[in-house]
Amino acid sequence: MKLFPFAIGSTLALCVFFPRAAAAEKPFEIDVVDSATGRGVPLVELETMDNRLYVTDSAGRVAFSEAGQMGVPVWFSMRSHGYEFPLDGFGMTGMRFTPRAGEKAVVKAKRLNIAERVVRLTGQGIYRDTVLLGEKPPLAEPLTNGGVVGQDSVQTAIYKGRIFWLWGDTMRMAYPLGNFRTACAWSELPGRGGLPPSQGADFHYHVGKDGFAKQMCPLNGKEGVVWLFGLCVVRDESGAEKLVAHYARRGGLEKVFEHGIAVFNDEKEIFERAATLPLDEKWRFPRGRATPVRDGDTDYIYFGDAGLCVRVRATFTDVLDPASYDAWTCARKLVPRRKPDGALDFAWRKDAGPIESEQEAKWLKAGAIKPEECRVSPEDAATKQRVTLHEGSVRWNEFRQRWVLIAVQQSGKPSFLGEVWYAEAVAPTGPWRRAVKIVTHDKYSFYNPSQHAFFDEDGGRTIYFEGTYSHTFSGRTQRTPLYDYNQILYRLDLADPRLKDAQD
Repeated sequence: MKLFPFAIGSTLALCVFFPRAAAAEKPFEIDVVDSATGRGVPLVELETMDNRLYVTDSAGRVAFSEAGQMGVPVWFSMRSHGYEFPLDGFGMTGMRFTPRAGEKAVVKAKRLNIAERVVRLTGQGIYRDTVLLGEKPPLAEPLTNGGVVGQDSVQTAIYKGRIFWLWGDTMRMAYPLGNFRTACAWSELPGRGGLPPSQGADFHYHVGKDGFAKQMCPLNGKEGVVWLFGLCVVRDESGAEKLVAHYARRGGLEKVFEHGIAVFNDEKEIFERAATLPLDEKWRFPRGRATPVRDGDTDYIYFGDAGLCVRVRATFTDVLDPASYDAWTCARKLVPRRKPDGALDFAWRKDAGPIESEQEAKWLKAGAIKPEECRVSPEDAATKQRVTLHEGSVRWNEFRQRWVLIAVQQSGKPSFLGEVWYAEAVAPTGPWRRAVKIVTHDKYSFYNPSQHAFFDEDGGRTIYFEGTYSHTFSGRTQRTPLYDYNQILYRLDLADPRLKDAQD
């Protein structure tokens, strides 16, 4: 034992270091696998009778070496959102093992979700148990990367041949307060040096001198957090790529101090103001998630929160000019316009704002529109009830030859903001007639899901999407270790027959 004095303020303290014990034996390995695919399932909670909680890593592994519980029978209760586990004769969910060093047990979980959970993308210990078991993880940084503990709400774009990643508030290990002015990283595309998406992504974070993910939109240190949305790539007059987004400097969810358009400075590796917008400008700017769309001979960027409802020509000049934006709308003075035949008169217009789920819900409640006229409140294909969509993304899918929407439901059950739905349409603006639930959460949030077309496999038959897994808005006080406030990736087989009822 060695004693080292050090000072805390005016107080002298002692730090005690003990000699390292001999290397421990290899832990007992518990593998939880999807019974349909045989692949490890991340985010499975195993709890012992003395309430010790273990959570599978991104390979579906738990490394168990609890003192006093090796070589004796141990019961593990098991649970995971959208999965079923073995029941014993008394109806208890879980299994009993006798853990011994170097041995392994395999648990087969029955997936109820249509989508398959494949990997956690951000945070600490993504392949923690894999490393503890002496196995080789696929990530270059399987335990810690950029000092990141948690990250909120992803945005992505293909910029200069690589994937550019952008997140909101980012937590760090060193202190409860982290980076509240946007964090960013890049990774290589699959097939061009990048990993298969089911293994994760090797992020190269933009970091500060301390090695932690740095503020990517500092705005000269003024008051408030800074969030970026509507991330997209357009070209300037010389043909050069410009990475742009809408920025908002805020005092939380409600108050906005300023907002505008930011552009990425490659030399400084930060986003800088390119245009400041009036505070009363509500929709003429990049928003939600961006989707490139070619209409005739013109390239556009479409934006939206759930469905797509705002567009602008895909040029740097137009993105900066609020007058260049159009809204997909049928509104006239807050009431719906109709054609002579009685149909809703949707068109790209500049004289009214876009119709999104909130306005649609108000019209539906007031009887101004019929349920079958809803554009972004699809019918649950199973129950025929209307689904109020909150946030999501729309992408063209080659396999389905349709536009595919993946979005989270607002005020759903059993989670308020964690039920994820799939729908198809022949146009990027919808309407989204019917939807099928593909992911459920037990009183836990999974918000702002984003579909990554650059991860599509098998000609678009297999698609990937991620979202923010968080206790926020859920009413739950207990947080899932390692996973809470981080990004989790799912994949979806579009040939699954359970999706047929979502086809338009």
